[in-house]
Amino acid sequence: MTFSISGTCRESGMSGIAITTSSISVGSRCPWVRAGAGAVATQNITDPTIGCDVLDLMGAGHSASDAVSAAMSARAHAEYRQVAAVDLAGRTGHFSGSRTLGVHAVTEGDGCVAAGNLLSSTAVTAAMVEAFENSDGVHLAERLVFALDAGVRAGGEEGPTHSAALLVAHEQPWPLVDLRVDWADHPVTELITCWQRYEPQMQDYVSRALDPAAAPAYGVPGDE
Repeated sequence: MTFSISGTCRESGMSGIAITTSSISVGSRCPWVRAGAGAVATQNITDPTIGCDVLDLMGAGHSASDAVSAAMSARAHAEYRQVAAVDLAGRTGHFSGSRTLGVHAVTEGDGCVAAGNLLSSTAVTAAMVEAFENSDGVHLAERLVFALDAGVRAGGEEGPTHSAALLVAHEQPWPLVDLRVDWADHPVTELITCWQRYEPQMQDYVSRALDPAAAPAYGVPGDE
């Protein structure tokens, strides 16, 4: 009931993930990113601790493949989990337990990995990777969210999706991008709109955190 694309930009050092699902608030439990480590999707029947464990291992220098293998080895209830990860070198790793739901697939690409379950077909993950690989040169967040939309257009889930999220980590300990649509009829479309509205202000929020005196004003009533 979930599909995602995780990717990295080796030029900028960014890593991120775009994800959508049929249930509410996918952004609260399934996508995980960290500066200096990479990005992880933990989905199907979700165990959020997997995301933290894989990021810890990648941050310590393990490849995405080794980190996923170590995190899932002898893990309780691993048969219910689907995990996909990318590290900052663009290496990928994944795991799909024996009780992953419905039609499920994983496709690895150049600096990205797409994974899904309860899909309309296995073409969904391939479409996301193709879209990501063909969009080099634009911001990682945009590559991810439009790759996710390519998955929707390739058939998406077997049923409707209702929530979506976009997370990108860069140089700071907080995400550069953290956008969510928690409940909607067309969550990926709304997520794209949210990203397009956020992008022009994105760097301003970093500036306000690092040097408020030099940061641009908010441009709202009462803000000189």
